[in-house]
Amino acid sequence: MLKNDVLAALKRAERSVSGAELSKTLGVSRAAVWKAVESLRKEGYEIEAQSAVGYRLTAEPDRLDPAELRRSSGVVGREILCLDTVDSTNDEVKRRAMAGAEPGLVVTAEVQTAGKGRRGRGFQSLAGKGLYLSVFLKPDAPLEQLSQLTAWSAVAVCRAIESVCSVKPQIKWPNDVLAEGKKLCGILTEMGMEAETGALGYVVVGMGTNVSQTREDFGPELEGIATSLKILGAEVTRRALALALIAQLERLNADFPHGREAYLAEYERRCITLGREVKLIRPDGEEQVTAQGLTEDFRLVVCRGDGSVKTVSSGEVSVRGVLGYQ
Repeated sequence: MLKNDVLAALKRAERSVSGAELSKTLGVSRAAVWKAVESLRKEGYEIEAQSAVGYRLTAEPDRLDPAELRRSSGVVGREILCLDTVDSTNDEVKRRAMAGAEPGLVVTAEVQTAGKGRRGRGFQSLAGKGLYLSVFLKPDAPLEQLSQLTAWSAVAVCRAIESVCSVKPQIKWPNDVLAEGKKLCGILTEMGMEAETGALGYVVVGMGTNVSQTREDFGPELEGIATSLKILGAEVTRRALALALIAQLERLNADFPHGREAYLAEYERRCITLGREVKLIRPDGEEQVTAQGLTEDFRLVVCRGDGSVKTVSSGEVSVRGVLGYQ
């Protein structure tokens, strides 16, 4: 598309580029170049134009572009789709996986109309404010190990955030990344099996990270429990965070499942659930317990009121009562 070619030329240029130069380089008319520039301006690109001097790119919108995110090596990010609107990036990846997409597919969206959290809850997905990203993985690992991918992904998210800013994320077991006691990122892992063989069809890991939301964006219902990188004082673009996260997901894909010890140690170090009194929430009631530690497969070890010790999985219970996130 000519618009993308013009944008690429302006990004490469170290000075203003005339319409005549762009016309000659791209093999199109000057009128076509002008139309492409106007189209880019409508998308939020700030392009300075001076008579007898030419065009100069002065500022870019924080939009996600597959060409800028795609990786030339590895598995994760070989194919990337950056959508304007989708019901859920997880659902889009599942649809494409079932239609024959290759593992490593990454889907992002400017906005989700039906973003999903755990246990059927919704996930707020304001347009252009967060990084809503899902990845299709198909690990060569026993099925019983696949439930660990949520925990591994939480570590990957923390590493990605720390690589682009000074925020030091923590983890609330099993799937939330927090900062200063408030939710910064939620993770949802979904798995599908082949009906005839019972073999793994896909694993989709979806991550929604709050990037540029303000307190007003969250509103009274979420302001007390949610935060964003912007609120925390970090001026990070979604593009920079996406690049960092895709790199960490590629690292995770290469490490899983044999690098478990390193991920478990980092998860434990970051986990603010451990050592605290928390509530286990079941459909049949609540129970106050103390979170003591983690098993080798990232299940939570708790001490009950009668002194007995129990191990729980994320599929059995929810945990509440950690700092500002209730």
